[in-house]
Amino acid sequence: MTSIAQWDVFEASFAGPSSGNPFVEVTLEGFFRQHSRVVRVPGFYDGDGVYRLRFMPDNPWEWQFTTRANVPELDGRTGGFTAGAPRPGVHGPVRVANRFHFAHADGTPYLPFGTTCYAWTHQPLAEQAKTLETLGRAGFNKLRMGVFPKDYPYNVNEPLHDVYQRGPDGRLDFDRPNPESFRHFETQVQALGALGIQADIIVFHPYDRWGYSEMSAAQDERYVTYLAARLAAYHNVWWSLANEYDFLLDTKPMPQWDRFFHLLEENDPYGHPRSIHNGDPEANYDHRKPWVSHVCIQNWDVKRTPEWRAAYGKPVVNDEPEYEGDIVHAWGSISARELVHRFWTTAMRGGYAGHGETFSHPEDLIWWAKGGELRGEAWKRIGFLRQVLEEDARQGFEPIDPLTRYPGPRVSGARDGDTTIIYLGEPQPVLWVAGLPQETGAYRVELIDTWNMTVEPASIVPAPENHPTRHGAVRRPRKPDAAFAVALPGRPHLAIRVRPERRD
Repeated sequence: MTSIAQWDVFEASFAGPSSGNPFVEVTLEGFFRQHSRVVRVPGFYDGDGVYRLRFMPDNPWEWQFTTRANVPELDGRTGGFTAGAPRPGVHGPVRVANRFHFAHADGTPYLPFGTTCYAWTHQPLAEQAKTLETLGRAGFNKLRMGVFPKDYPYNVNEPLHDVYQRGPDGRLDFDRPNPESFRHFETQVQALGALGIQADIIVFHPYDRWGYSEMSAAQDERYVTYLAARLAAYHNVWWSLANEYDFLLDTKPMPQWDRFFHLLEENDPYGHPRSIHNGDPEANYDHRKPWVSHVCIQNWDVKRTPEWRAAYGKPVVNDEPEYEGDIVHAWGSISARELVHRFWTTAMRGGYAGHGETFSHPEDLIWWAKGGELRGEAWKRIGFLRQVLEEDARQGFEPIDPLTRYPGPRVSGARDGDTTIIYLGEPQPVLWVAGLPQETGAYRVELIDTWNMTVEPASIVPAPENHPTRHGAVRRPRKPDAAFAVALPGRPHLAIRVRPERRD
């Protein structure tokens, strides 16, 4: 019997009809059983008379399957395999954990630190190899990427493959997916998985000159189902139903987006994360709907992260807080320091931010569009932030209420377990007291330079009895708000980390 590792992909292939249009006319599904449990997965046609079922075992031991199809060649086929221990470093698919955060299936915390390369799988193979090489050392653990090619400034080249086959008239036939294109796409999803990177798959987008955004409702639904059948069995998949869905409402009304979510629910038995991304900063989808796992938005004003958490009650992933670069668009020309500042602010306010890089290039080789090489400075500091947070990640960093513990809204702080991090941002005081532990004890207090990527012991001084309140008034002599104070060097973008000296 075949043996694979838990959370790897088991694949069964079968010969079947190739005449007519099997993509539309033939249905195939598999039922995988372990004891009394049954898991349904959709099958798909892979061209040349070959049909496939893919399944990701979430539990070790033996599994058996039976097929059901509308043609005799594929109906009633049986088989099985054994699932063993997961491979080193594979922790299973990501799930929502502790309401506002994420964890892998085995309980390992997952903090998304993503970047965007919309059309990297549609570039020449050498450029794609360069993208993977860059990702291997960049420190990102999630990548936003589109299934369809993109037509937009800085991204006007023809794609490596058509996503659908062309008919005798040379036009794309949206009833016949191109298996070569999908095989290549899933190969790159697997390559990301080998690097420990989640593939955040953008299903639809409006930047199109080929007609993909104008398929019929029936064609759209078949496409979503086909995509789930091919890709859901990979443990590192996320679903983003659209990049800027609100720019597609003329061809895909709101009820259709809800239907797409339901199709993923029906055809992805593993419950990969599902969300959808807005274009207008104030046109967020109603992420309260039960089929949405997390909030996916774009908005430059990252200080609003607690507002979105409160509104939707789910993890907030701000995948476009604008991009480091120098292109003519304002959203693509913020400084590296500003993007790093927005990452820290988002993290300390209980959310997760996404990276993008948009530096002009004579050949339009821009990371945000095509991948390739990173040319900016933010990515290194974002990787440093990831290291800092992952050292103490347990349940997820929860924001400290700035109205009760800090002098004003410009400073952010968060706690996870017995670790407190206070990010000062632009203010550069020489002494800090607010938000620090009120209990006496042995603490390890460190000063983090978010730009220079250093961590060093902080200078601890007695907490003053008289100090300004949040509103600027001076209190009467009283017991200090904290057990100690931290002396600071008087420069911006510093953070303070406080942990008990002795930890379990």
